[in-house]
Amino acid sequence: MDEKIGAAYLDEAFRSLRGHKRLAEGALAQIDDQQFFRILDPESNSVAIIVKHLAGNMRSRFTDFLTSDGDKPWRKRDQEFIIEPGATRAELMRRWEDSWNLVFDTVNSLKPEDLLRTVTVRGQPHSVLQAVHRQVAHYAYHVGQIVFLAKHLKSTGWKSLSIPRGQSNAPAPDAEKKRP
Repeated sequence: MDEKIGAAYLDEAFRSLRGHKRLAEGALAQIDDQQFFRILDPESNSVAIIVKHLAGNMRSRFTDFLTSDGDKPWRKRDQEFIIEPGATRAELMRRWEDSWNLVFDTVNSLKPEDLLRTVTVRGQPHSVLQAVHRQVAHYAYHVGQIVFLAKHLKSTGWKSLSIPRGQSNAPAPDAEKKRP
């Protein structure tokens, strides 16, 4: 793989992941604790459950990323969709922050030549590029759910995280930071 293309991909993956985290946290900041834990119906996940699931997924996928299967034997995925009595938003957000730090540290440690290496996820071989891309897409999916739920819960009190209605001609916001 061309080193410049590999470096550009890693920069873009990092930028996308930072953007997903920023977007989710912009939504999370707008809801209170009751809204954070609210389940709209028996088949829905609360924002808290999505945060817990993402943290568990990140921890499993990015711990020993290059050397062990991304689905760790210690991961209890089904438990990620259950909020235990007494769980707090602060604790879930600590897991969230710790897990994102693991993701960023891992992506920042990758070199362009790593992108064609093979890693396993759930016993299936993937190139590092595929495995990283899989996670970028997965996190985007769940961040969209967080934003949707937060916007629904805030209703008319929602503050836009992108271009507000009627302001399409406003100047673009600052570009996302590149990885160090």
